[in-house]
Amino acid sequence: MKKLLVIPLLLAGMLANCQTAREIIKKADEKMRGSTSAITEMTITIVRPKWQREMTLKSWSKGEELSLSLIKSPAKEKGITFLKRDKEIWNWMPSIERTIKLPPSMMMQSWMGTDFTNDDLVRESSTLNDYDQKVVGDSTILGRKCWKIQLDPKPNAPVVWGKLIVFIDQKDYIQLRSEMYDEDGSLINIMNSYDIKEMGGKLVAAKMEMIPVETPGNKTVMEFTSMEFDQPMDDEFFTPANMKRIK
Repeated sequence: MKKLLVIPLLLAGMLANCQTAREIIKKADEKMRGSTSAITEMTITIVRPKWQREMTLKSWSKGEELSLSLIKSPAKEKGITFLKRDKEIWNWMPSIERTIKLPPSMMMQSWMGTDFTNDDLVRESSTLNDYDQKVVGDSTILGRKCWKIQLDPKPNAPVVWGKLIVFIDQKDYIQLRSEMYDEDGSLINIMNSYDIKEMGGKLVAAKMEMIPVETPGNKTVMEFTSMEFDQPMDDEFFTPANMKRIK
């Protein structure tokens, strides 16, 4: 009887080890994007040694090519939207009634004063298509055994990081940590994920914390308050014209 129990466990372990790093990254990515689409609401808190600032955000995405984000509060930034459509990115500023197309040179800049970059929030680069992935080891985070995966940018890929190291839970494919390095190999940012719970029918990390390693006491916390996955969405929802109408 013991042998009969052990064999399925061995087979499960063998199947897990047969997965490529790309397949693991894809499954982890679908945790947050859904198979086809995702609608998320979140609170973002910027933490500094002497002050804190909070904003709320709603985001719609369809695949990797289409996304639209709306700032709901505070009043000063309310109505600002960001649109990604393929490799083009726009920003609508209601205070000046102007739509600005963001050049690639702005992807490394801070998003709305947070510790996230524009690329982190609008995801111009793709961890699947713009990087080569390889499993480089194992680690344990929050009591969960994780794959340690290195992502190296492909030649001429439109990425902002020189290298990424991500840690993905081997049971539920939750990305629990990400380390972001510049072109010289220096560690710039660390993103930790925690508060694992079910949202939108998926087990996800409901909080993410972005920490810039060279500025002690600074961090940005993103907490998801709601998630919906795989709802029907028309591509025409993701247009520059709709940026001005979305509420």
